[in-house]
Amino acid sequence: MRMKKWIVSAIAAVVLVGLFYYWSRPEPVMVSVVTVERGIVERTVANTRAGTVKACQRSRLSLPIGGQIAALYVKEGDRVEAGQLLMALWNKDRVAQLEVTKASELSAMKEKQSVCIAAESDMRESRRLTNLAKKNLVSKESADVAKSRAEASAAGCEAAKAREVQANSTVAAASAVLEQTYLRAPFAGSVAEVTGEIGEFSTPSPPGVATPPAIDLLTDRCHYISAPIDEVDASDISIGVTVRVTLDAFRGQIFPAKIRRISPYIMDFEKQARTVEVEAELDGLAEGVKLLAGYSADMEIILDTHGDVLRIPSELVVDDGYVLVVDDSGYLQRKAIEKGLSNWRYTEINSGLIEAEKIVSNVGSAGVVEGARVEIGTVEDD
Repeated sequence: MRMKKWIVSAIAAVVLVGLFYYWSRPEPVMVSVVTVERGIVERTVANTRAGTVKACQRSRLSLPIGGQIAALYVKEGDRVEAGQLLMALWNKDRVAQLEVTKASELSAMKEKQSVCIAAESDMRESRRLTNLAKKNLVSKESADVAKSRAEASAAGCEAAKAREVQANSTVAAASAVLEQTYLRAPFAGSVAEVTGEIGEFSTPSPPGVATPPAIDLLTDRCHYISAPIDEVDASDISIGVTVRVTLDAFRGQIFPAKIRRISPYIMDFEKQARTVEVEAELDGLAEGVKLLAGYSADMEIILDTHGDVLRIPSELVVDDGYVLVVDDSGYLQRKAIEKGLSNWRYTEINSGLIEAEKIVSNVGSAGVVEGARVEIGTVEDD
């Protein structure tokens, strides 16, 4: 009888201890999980600071001489063609000088015509008298005099031709001097800025002194991306590598591009990591997208790609080679993995996980540590 009571008491004690443990144990930690899936993983390099959209051509134009602005043929925002006149300085004195040289050129041309016509006439007369002298119809002395006169006239003709060439060169020089007062577009593009108004004085930029350009001209239909890349990644980059470009002005859009230039030197600025400047040429723009020089841009350079591999979000990898999984008993367990390619978004899994396996995604939350009892709240789609 006593033995029976002791057994009952022992069972009751065990039950009470179990109930105490059950009711006093900590509440399970709520976790969210993601599913291991198959997809593409890339090894990429990104710029260290914001890049910039730049025009393929940009010229800050100034006139070679100073002078008063007489005419402005464009305004800011205008699109111009190559060779189009943009600005002119007061130049009436140079125009007058050009007219003087043109008049001298015309005079030299007429003088040449007159002298050369006379030279041809003297040459014919010399031939005629030479033939007559051979027949003893005129004296030999008369033929010699005619020949000398013809040779002198021919020399005069050549001198007149030289004076005409000199006059032509004078006109060309005067035209060049006049052309210095005109500012023309070196290429087709858009006028970004115009400095000065009609009547104001425009000055060229002397060496070593920065002055505002008369007109800032840039292409509006051809752009490229320039961005700094950390020096440690410079050796992995080569011309022609594929790039994904994103712009703050066009959120959610990706612009395909390719590396077109890598700077041959490293930029070393004080209090800044050393970087190499990389330029990417856009493959094309979607309809309705218009780029402006100066837009901020980011480039993601794709160095390697593995397709159809197991992958998980990179931020879920802890301790450089482990992930947290929920075991069959509902406790968190650390599981070693072997990584392949990795970038800021995905990490390739070579071993340690299987497809459709669920891993904890809220790593770093309170209580989410190895050995914790957990309850799965949500399954996220990565």
